[in-house]
Formats: sequence, structure tokens, C-alpha cells
Amino acid sequence: MFSKKICDSLASGSMIRAMFEQGNKLKAQFGADNVFDFALGNPDPEPDQEIIDDIRALAGEPGIHKYMSNAGFTDVREKIADHMSAESGRAFTAEDIVMVVGAAAGLSVTFHSLLDPGDEVITLAPYFMEYNSYVGNQGGVVRPVPTLRGSFRPDVPAIRAAITARTKAIILNSPNNPSGAVYPEEDLVALSEALDDAEAEFGHPVYVVSDEPYAKIIYDGVKVPSVARIFRNSITVNSFSKSLALPGERIGFVAVCPDMADKDLLDAALVYSNRTLGFVNAPAIFQKVVVNHLDRAVGLDAYRERRDMLYDILTGAGFECTKPQGAFYLFPKSPIPDDKEFAAIALRHRTIVVAGSGFSYPGYFRLSYCVSRDTIKGSEKAFREIMKEIGQ
Repeated sequence: MFSKKICDSLASGSMIRAMFEQGNKLKAQFGADNVFDFALGNPDPEPDQEIIDDIRALAGEPGIHKYMSNAGFTDVREKIADHMSAESGRAFTAEDIVMVVGAAAGLSVTFHSLLDPGDEVITLAPYFMEYNSYVGNQGGVVRPVPTLRGSFRPDVPAIRAAITARTKAIILNSPNNPSGAVYPEEDLVALSEALDDAEAEFGHPVYVVSDEPYAKIIYDGVKVPSVARIFRNSITVNSFSKSLALPGERIGFVAVCPDMADKDLLDAALVYSNRTLGFVNAPAIFQKVVVNHLDRAVGLDAYRERRDMLYDILTGAGFECTKPQGAFYLFPKSPIPDDKEFAAIALRHRTIVVAGSGFSYPGYFRLSYCVSRDTIKGSEKAFREIMKEIGQ
């Protein structure tokens, strides 16, 4: 008999991947140009030529393909520590950085190091539903707290009310997948005060795990506040899948705030978890590649243009939508209460969206605009026809 836990997970599945597969079937039937697929957040631009040149040059470097420390190359970690120090004002060192196999592995390593069975982790809905697995794999329990409707800002009083004696951590994801919201600094400061209050009540910290793969994909002069600066008990998880358009290379890092109590023990636990979960170490070539491009964001102008195009199409068709400040998703309100039924209606018009229920936030739906301009332009008629069918 196979694992019941895994079999149950397979049965529930991922709405994102399910809609992606539906899109592939429609493309095979009607042709790719006649299907408007907004399901998957797969970066559209190719990596910059400078990045490609670095990959080619490093591939032949002597020793590059050998084992290194499970935490990654020391020189790479030093550069990332300097980068984190400049952004946060905290004195990161190489010992506080662990190179990981993308943000997904970074989160898995982090929760493997933090959680005992039954520990609770607060998520701010809407959220990327794979968090359920990263936490659940370690015996943890996810406790979703909805963000404020419309703005998708953290509801700090609701978060404080959700904290119990078993709460071990809270996940922040800003810019957010799926809403594109950037959590304002004033909200994070208020949250920090709420966590201090909870620590005083329960006698232990609530760790802030900040998932930041979209931190460089921001628009309109918006600034992403430094979580490491605001929260002493913070763990930053980042990847270069989105910022450098390298999702298939699986490269990222975990950074432990240097002012955290017992941070040396957590540093060691992360390295141990990185090894024993089977990652061993992050891809060698790409450790060296990414540190040359820490401040870059590939395709930002294209994403901004496509955001505006799709936003104008949707609002012009009558959808209610908050313009996102970052990432590459729109999260409009469903024009009917049942967001899953709306996704099914859209499918009949060869338009692939993901229901908000797939992000623990029913009544909305997600569109990824890291797609071609032709796909966005072609979708205008489809969205109008969808609204016409619904009777809006």
C-alpha cells in the first residue's frame, strides 16, 4: 500500500497544475493561438545575455562541478550576506546564508528545521497552496488568516487573534502570489508589535518566514520593505526563478537574521536539513551565476506593459480588480459567487484561469500575465463573451 497521505494529496491535487493541463488539451484541440492560457506563473522573458554568458564561462571553470559545503560556496554566501546587510542594516555573515535548490526547497529546509509535529504556521490568504505541503510534510498545521478584501493587506488584529501557544511561525509572501499586493511597512511594523505581544504571552517567539521570490518584480515606484530589518526573528527565503527568469535551474538561498536568539543553532539546523532532505547542496554553477546579478530583474518593463494591458481589458469588460503592485499576477473578483464555476465558464471560452479557492481565497480568480502580448490581446473578446454569458 502506498502512502495514504500522498494518495490523499494526489486526490486533492493542485488547481494551478490541473488548469495548466486543461490548457494543453485545448491547445491540442483548437491550436495554441486560439487558447488564452493564464494558468501558470512561468517567466516569459529569456535570461539576459550576460547571464547566458556567465553560465557558459562558469561551466568550464576547474572544480566547479565538485562537492562543496552543504551550505554552498563560501564566497557566494559572503556576497549574499553583504547584499542582505545593505538592504536590512543588519550584520549578516556567510554563516547566516544557506544556498538552496530554489525557494520551494528553502521553505522545506526551513520548516524541517523549525517544526515539531502539531506546531502551527499562520499563512495570509490568499497564499500559494504548496505552503500546505511544506508545513504538512513536517507534521505542522497551517492556519490561514484572510487578508483584507480588496487591498489584500494583512489583517493584523486577526493574525494576533489566531496565534496560540502552538504557533511556531508565520509566512509572509510580498509581493504576493496570487494578488500581487506588496505589504506596506506600517502593516509589518504593526505585525512586529503583535508578535512581540504574543511572545510575551506564550513565552516563545513566532518566527517570520518571508518567501520573497518576487521581491525584485515591483512597479510604479513601490518599495518592498525589508522583513529582515523589521523582524528580529526572521528567516528570508529567496530564489532567482522569477527575478532572473531561471525557474528551471532551481537556485535560491535562506538567510537567518543575525540578531535572532540562538541563530547559530538554526544556521546549523538548516545545513543539516539541506543535506538530510536529499538536496545535499544547491546547483554549483548557478550559485556562482546569480551573485553577479543580485539587484537585477529580467523583463520588468515587459511585465509592467502586460499588467496594464490585461488590467485594462478586464476592467473594460466589467471585472472588479485591484491593480497589483508586484509579481506577475492579477487577482480579480469573480463576477459570480462560485469562483470554481466561473473558471469552468472561462474554460468554455478557451480561457484558462485559476479559481481563488486554489489559494484559500474563494470569490476571486488568478491570471498570470507573464504570457505573450498576443495572448493578452486575443483574450479581450473572450472576457467580454464570458461576461455576456454570465449576464453582466
